[in-house]
Amino acid sequence: MNTQETINYNRIAEAIEYIRDHFKDQPNLDEVAEKVHLSPFHFQRLFSEWAGTSPKKFLQYISLEHAKKLLKENQATISETAFETGLSGTSRLHDLFVTIEGMTPAEYKNGGKNLAVNYSFAESPFGNMIVASTQKGVCFMAFAEDDEAGFRALHEKFPNARFSRKLDLLQQNALFIFQNDWNKLSEIKLHLKGTDFQLKVWEALLKIPMGQLSTYGSIAHQIAKPNASRAVGTAIGSNPVAFLIPCHRVIRSSGMPGGYMWGNTRKTAIIGWEGAQTNH
Repeated sequence: MNTQETINYNRIAEAIEYIRDHFKDQPNLDEVAEKVHLSPFHFQRLFSEWAGTSPKKFLQYISLEHAKKLLKENQATISETAFETGLSGTSRLHDLFVTIEGMTPAEYKNGGKNLAVNYSFAESPFGNMIVASTQKGVCFMAFAEDDEAGFRALHEKFPNARFSRKLDLLQQNALFIFQNDWNKLSEIKLHLKGTDFQLKVWEALLKIPMGQLSTYGSIAHQIAKPNASRAVGTAIGSNPVAFLIPCHRVIRSSGMPGGYMWGNTRKTAIIGWEGAQTNH
């Protein structure tokens, strides 16, 4: 799926990586544009169309200072922070619209032998994706370089499930999350294989408002396991639903991004993009 949207994202990702690797040199717009083989004018326009803001403003949202400021502001509990944003705010989108149902042992035993899974491929502002669903909800969503790699990752989760390449309403509702108009968004149902601990962590992630950031320690406190930061990190790292369960909003207490299953450049891009959506 080498479409224009994917090409645009790849250029943005290349620019972000270059800016991040050369931040001490403070590269200017012309230099970054040259790096991604565009004129400064076209680069500025491409970036603004993708992020909804200028490259200069975007850089502020992915800076260490901005991350530290957000963490400092959000030392109140996550739920209090979410409440303060107001029920009508788009930043509470996940908390209001996404519900998680855990799979029963019978549903995922023997590699998901009892599961019928629909799957399809889609584009996002951050590259190609695969999204899959059971009859109860979305069970998997991941960024994938190509269709084959995406399906391989899905198959590893449920090796004995019955797979059908089919786009259904559950998947469409989930993909609506990337649209700027969320007024028509239906409730998004997730049907996930996970331990009780993992499910608790993933539910806590849904309460981090869009455009905000949290830490592994804060999530551990949120689920009443203050000494379990490492285990929380492991649960976050095994999140089966990219973007919808916003593990990208969890960073280190130092303000550094930390790891991300789908790549640190993509994590930086998402954090900056969400910052632009909530601050324009």
